[in-house]
Amino acid sequence: MVKRQASSDELIEAVDRRISGGRTRSIDFSFNELADMHESGELIIDPDFQRVFRWTEGARSRFIESLLLELPIPPIFLIETDEREYELIDGLQRISSFLHFRGEVEGEDALVLSECDIVEELNGRTYANLPRALQIKLKRSYVRAEILRKGSDPRLRYYMFKRLNTGGAPLSMQEVRNATIRLLSNDFNHFIMGLSSDADFVDCISTISATASDRRFDEELVLRFFAFKNSIEDYRHDIADFLTAYMEGVSDPLEPLSFDYDQEEQVFRKTFKVIRRLGEILGYGPKILGTVTRAGVPRRQFSVFHFEGIALGLQKVIDRVDLDDEEQLAKLAQVVKVGKNDQAFLQATGGGKNDRISLATRVGYFAQRFDGVFD
Repeated sequence: MVKRQASSDELIEAVDRRISGGRTRSIDFSFNELADMHESGELIIDPDFQRVFRWTEGARSRFIESLLLELPIPPIFLIETDEREYELIDGLQRISSFLHFRGEVEGEDALVLSECDIVEELNGRTYANLPRALQIKLKRSYVRAEILRKGSDPRLRYYMFKRLNTGGAPLSMQEVRNATIRLLSNDFNHFIMGLSSDADFVDCISTISATASDRRFDEELVLRFFAFKNSIEDYRHDIADFLTAYMEGVSDPLEPLSFDYDQEEQVFRKTFKVIRRLGEILGYGPKILGTVTRAGVPRRQFSVFHFEGIALGLQKVIDRVDLDDEEQLAKLAQVVKVGKNDQAFLQATGGGKNDRISLATRVGYFAQRFDGVFD
C-alpha cells in the first residue's frame, strides 16, 4: 500500500514536533574546566560509548599546536544526564589529546609533541617543559560544547549521536552500533556482547582474522544470526543497514520488536554447541564454518556464507536435535560435508551473493537437508 504523502501543514508540524523533542544549549568550556570535570566525575568519557581512539601522536600533537595558535576547532557534543552530569558523545579525540599531553591518561606516558608543521619548535616538547605562559594559554583554550539537555526524546538523542559518528574515522559498522545503540537501550547490545563469548561460538568462528575480531566482527555475527533468524523477510540487499535496523528495532525504548531473551539465548547456545560437535565428528574442528578444497579438505578460511547456511539452516530442526544421539549427529555432519562441495549450495556463495535470493538459497539448502535427517 502506497503511503499518503503528508500535506505541507502536516510536514511542518512533524518537523516542529521533532524540534520540541530536543532541548539544547551551547556553552564555551576551557579545556582546563573539562579536565577538572572529568577528574571529579562530572564529565563522563566512556570509551565503549565513543569512537575508538585512533589519532596518531602526530595528529594529537597538531591538535595541541592548533590550540596554542588559537585556530578554530569543531565543537564537542554532550548529553545532560538525570544527575546533571555530562556524557561526552562526540569529541573524545580532542579531549583525550589534551589529557594525554597533560599526562592524565591512565596507562600512558605524557604526550611528547611531534610532527607539528606550523611551529616546528614545539616538536620534542612536553607539557612540563612548555613555557609557563604557553601552559596557561593551553589550559584557557576554549571549545564550544553543544549540550542536549535532560528530558530530550531518547530516540532523538540516539539519532544525533549516530549521525555524528558515522562519518570521519573509519569505524566498522558494529563499532558504530555498539557506541550508538545505548542511547536507545543497552540491553540487546549487552546480550550480543555476552553471547559473543560463548565457548562453542568462539570455537566455531575462531578462524576469523585478528583484524576482524578487533573490529567486533564476532559481535556482528551474533547480531546477524538473530536478525536473519527473526526478520529475514525484511532483508533487501544492504546488510549493514538491515543489521542496524534490526538492532534499533529490538532496542527501541517505546516500540521494541518482540524478543524473548531467555529463549533466544537457549537457541543460540544450542545451535553453536551442535555446530561445534559436527566439526568434531567431521574432523574439521574450528574450520567447520569455512570453505573446503575440491577434495573436501577444510581450509582455515572463515566464510560468512557457510555461517549463514549452516547456522540458520539448523533452525529448521534445532528443537529436534539430540546432542546425546551420536547417530543423528553423524547424519547431520554428513549433510554439512556434502553441502560444502555441492554446487547447489556454492552457487549461492561468493562475491556479489548478498542478495535475498542467494541468502534464501544457501539457508534453504541446509534447512531442507537437515530436515531430511528426521524423515
